[in-house]
Parts: sequence; C-alpha cells; structure tokens
Amino acid sequence: MIVDCALYEDGVRRPGTIELADALESCRHDGRAFVWIGLHEPDEAEFDAVRDEFRLHELAIEDAVVAHQRPKLEVYGDHVFVVLKTVEYRDPDEVIDVGEILMFVAREFIVTVRHGRPSPLSEVRGRLEARPELLKLGPSAVFHAIVDRIVDDYEPAVLGVENDIQEVEAQVFTDDRTSNPTERIFRLEREVLQFQRAVVPLATPLDRLARGQFDAVHDDLHSYFRDVHDHLLRVSSQIDTQRQLLSSALQAYLAQVSVRQNDDMRRIAAWAAILAVPTALAGIYGMNFEHMPELRWQYGYPLVIAVMATICGLLYRRLRRAGWL
Repeated sequence: MIVDCALYEDGVRRPGTIELADALESCRHDGRAFVWIGLHEPDEAEFDAVRDEFRLHELAIEDAVVAHQRPKLEVYGDHVFVVLKTVEYRDPDEVIDVGEILMFVAREFIVTVRHGRPSPLSEVRGRLEARPELLKLGPSAVFHAIVDRIVDDYEPAVLGVENDIQEVEAQVFTDDRTSNPTERIFRLEREVLQFQRAVVPLATPLDRLARGQFDAVHDDLHSYFRDVHDHLLRVSSQIDTQRQLLSSALQAYLAQVSVRQNDDMRRIAAWAAILAVPTALAGIYGMNFEHMPELRWQYGYPLVIAVMATICGLLYRRLRRAGWL
C-alpha cells in the first residue's frame, strides 16, 4: 500500500525509511523538514493509519479511496486536496488510458495516492531529489513537480491522437470505395471526449494555484504554476481542435457517400435512357402486326439495327459530355 515514505531535511532525503507513526512528529521537531508518502490504490482500512497520523478530512479520504473523481482543488483546514487525471495513449489500440493521482498537501507533508497504471511518480521523486534547492521549498515543490509531469504527459497523448486523425482524414478522401472509416471516427471521438474530460476541468484549479494564496503552497511557486496552467490551456485547445477535426471528417465522409450515391444513380439513369431506345424499337417490331413499315424489305432489319446504334451512340456521347457517364 505504501510505496515510499521519506523525510526530507533542507532539500535532502534522510537516509533510510521512516515509520509512518513517527513521520509527522519528525517534521514538527525540525521546522525545515517535511515527509512525502506515496501510496498506490489503498483501500479504506489501509488508509486509516495515514488518516489518523495526518488528521485528513473524512470527505477527502473517501474521494482518495474510491477515486473516479473529476479534477478539482479543495481546501480542508491547513491542507489542500487535489485530484489530477493521468493520461496515456495506446496507439495500436487507439485507446486513452486514464489514471488518477490525488494529493494531500500541507506545510509539513504531502501524501500522494495513485490509481491506475499511467504516470508513475518514481521518476518525479528521483528528479526532485537531484535538485535540493527546489525541495527546500517544501511539499509544494513536490506538488508542482507532479502536476508539471502529469501535464507534460498529456502532450504525447495529443500527438498520438493527432497522428490517427491524419490517418482518418487520408482514409476519408481515398478513392477506395470499400473503405469505411465511420466506426474508427466514432471510436476516436469517444476517446478524445474522455481525454477532454480528464484535462479541461484541471484549468480552474491551476488558475487558482497561479493566482491565489494558499498556506500550503510556497509563494515562490505561483509563477511555476502559471507556466503549467499555460501549457494546460494549449493542450486543451489542441483537444478541442481534434474534436472539431473528427466531426468535420465524419461530415466530409457522409457528404462523399452522398455524392457517390448520386453519381451511381446518374450512371444508372444514363444507361437506362440508352437501353430504352433499342427496347422501344424491339418492342414495337415484336408485336407481330401484319402491316409493319419495312417489314418485307430485305434491308429493313439492318436499317433498324443501324437506327438503334445511331441513337444510342448519340445519347452516350451527350450523356458523357454532361458528366453522367
């Protein structure tokens, strides 16, 4: 349940591990220290020890254990509770994998709860431990690093979806009439919509972090959160554009289907008009009346055939010029 529990003093990790029961007391004993606890998919019983040690709010605890929350930021007393969505795009399957990271941030501690597979935090921890000047700013430095990593991970997902949209556009405008990209377009639209639900609601919490004053967030980090907020807005704009492109691609494909059906109907009508001429003449001469024009003339049959061929040829030429054939 507990992936890591570390105590940091003056931006440097204390060697070894620290017991959960001693974590908060160690931070209060040294005002320059804080503890970072990382958890992965804990249940309510497993989370009780963390709740009791850090006196976390029961509503936030429920959200952290159950997960499946929308991105948000809430303040409970002396700590901030934040929900973030992690995203990974599996290109072969064209599927967006959405995970969740929930954080409790205070002056003396940060507790991270991870649900799902995307965006493990071990790389963030290693990169931060290599920069003690940032860790000296306390848990809010960890908070910023995690948010920055999650938003950065949105970019590969955006590029993956964009590549598939370009493939769909090429498929839409291909001359292959057996190709039907409708199902793929709807599947991509569903994944982009899920992507949008994971990204767009985060804009408001990041804007609050960039503008507002929170006791748990160091004042020197507001500009850093503003940079992350700008990055998120760019990603949100790209996702919105992708939804519009998919809708346009679907409309273009349906329009092409309609045009092709009209072309087919015109060709059928054109051939029907051409075949109507020999059908009419043959029907007249097939009625077996006794008195028929040119019936006993030896050149009557070739003449009728010649008339049929001439009229059909003229019709074919006229319809071809009109673009019906």
